[in-house]
Amino acid sequence: MKTFFEFSNTSVIRKIKTGILCLALTLVFSGCLRLDDNLYNKTKLTEYKLDNYTGEVDFTLDNSYHIPDSLVHIFTLVSQASDESSATTISAIYIGDIDSVATDTVIMYCHGNKDHMDFYWQRAKLLANTKGKNRFGVLMIDYRGFGMSEGKPTESGLYADVDAGLKWLKSKGLTNDRLVIYGFSMGTAPATKLSAEPRSMKPCKLMLEAPFASAEVMVQDASGLALPGTMVTDLKINNAEEIKSVQQPFFWIHGVEDDFLNITTHGEVVYANYKGTYKEAHRIPNAGHSTVPNTMGFQTYSNAVGDFITQH
Repeated sequence: MKTFFEFSNTSVIRKIKTGILCLALTLVFSGCLRLDDNLYNKTKLTEYKLDNYTGEVDFTLDNSYHIPDSLVHIFTLVSQASDESSATTISAIYIGDIDSVATDTVIMYCHGNKDHMDFYWQRAKLLANTKGKNRFGVLMIDYRGFGMSEGKPTESGLYADVDAGLKWLKSKGLTNDRLVIYGFSMGTAPATKLSAEPRSMKPCKLMLEAPFASAEVMVQDASGLALPGTMVTDLKINNAEEIKSVQQPFFWIHGVEDDFLNITTHGEVVYANYKGTYKEAHRIPNAGHSTVPNTMGFQTYSNAVGDFITQH
């Protein structure tokens, strides 16, 4: 079965929505099927190829965004979910000088559900080069079950894995006032959760690209029926509620033509529910779910991201 959160291919998305409708109708009568195990589109790897990756990507940057090998660090972390008895080894990539983590501004990038860090490498490079060549440090992880990370994806594991990254940054001397957390698509769940309910570190700013309101809204939008989400999933993810507890400055960006995570039923709800110190919205005309940076223009996107990080 295709994943529930297949966030990149619009033709596949339409098939998923049809499939969910059929599944939802089946659930009305059977009540025995769950979508939780199909939430994540997990692709296993034996190595990360980064710039040499030849698989599908949302966009490719030109050589001006190149990251020197000396600033690319691939390593592993240990992650312990609250509901698990043993730890899980996950993979991570840091862009920047590790010896300067304590004095740099670092973006914790929480990627979407599709594939692995090779797929999101271009996005990480774009963030690292915001407001100047290799201006910000960027940490990205593969959630358990993704890429070369071990284990099976779970909701509690999703939060624990991102927090494992934050623990590593803290061990290198990073302080809360230099930590920005950025979530894209499925990654908006841990980004919002760990901003509202900090664990190892408290991000000083929250950035969400194409956030979903909740698992409940996902089910209702996909099925076209007023079904309770509990009929289809045990997931408790609810960005629309979590955002109410976020006080840090908030940056929201969403494609107006997003035909999977509808900007009205998802992004606008999350944005409206934020009641913190500062918020700004970027509604991008003609952009779909995965095309915000390139539709907006890489320089324009970088300016918006960089201005928020440095000015608010």
